[in-house]
Amino acid sequence: MKKYLNMLLLPAIVAVSSCGLDNYDAPESKLHGRVVYNGEPVGVRGTGEAVQLQFYQDGYELRNPIPVYVGQDGTFEAKLFDGEYKLVTRDNNGPWVNDRDTTVINVNSTANVDIEVTPFYTLSNVQLSLSGSSVNASFQINDITGDRDIDYVMILVSKTSFVDDVSYTARRDIRDLTAGTTVTEALDLADNADFNAGSSLFARVGVRAIGKDQAIYSQVVKLR
Repeated sequence: MKKYLNMLLLPAIVAVSSCGLDNYDAPESKLHGRVVYNGEPVGVRGTGEAVQLQFYQDGYELRNPIPVYVGQDGTFEAKLFDGEYKLVTRDNNGPWVNDRDTTVINVNSTANVDIEVTPFYTLSNVQLSLSGSSVNASFQINDITGDRDIDYVMILVSKTSFVDDVSYTARRDIRDLTAGTTVTEALDLADNADFNAGSSLFARVGVRAIGKDQAIYSQVVKLR
């Protein structure tokens, strides 16, 4: 299935090799986008270029994909030359169903685009708070597809606003959880050096389905 989007305004990031291209202008058209479910941005791991979308352009001898990396809040940006592009999710990458429907985009100047995905789980009613040296987390896990069990859930904190399963200063993994009920758990930071040094504190929770390479996350909350 192809989704056709004719746009006057668009966003993303394109790496252009300097070898042999010194006489060419850099791309100026901009694509701004979001990965969404039911119109809401999907939280992902934002570090290490972990979650990727891919652009293709027909009519050229080299058809290697142009990678575009999704930020932890589900947004992405790119600079492109004007023209027609095909945008797909990377194969078997991301905390969602591996549906690689093609979105065809006609780039002319700038624009916005939402890429709809179907995550295996979502997180709702997320509440994160700091009480003494304890990060308290309350949230609900919602089973969207009904065909994958939960591997584990994470409570994560960091001294920077980048928080995920690689970028953190403290972490607690919780297993044997089922979807559909409210989860209330805590992460003790009494012995955490960064916490005791008075560093800034950011937190989020994540849930990973069995057999997937990535977790889906709540949005980042600043606690201190």
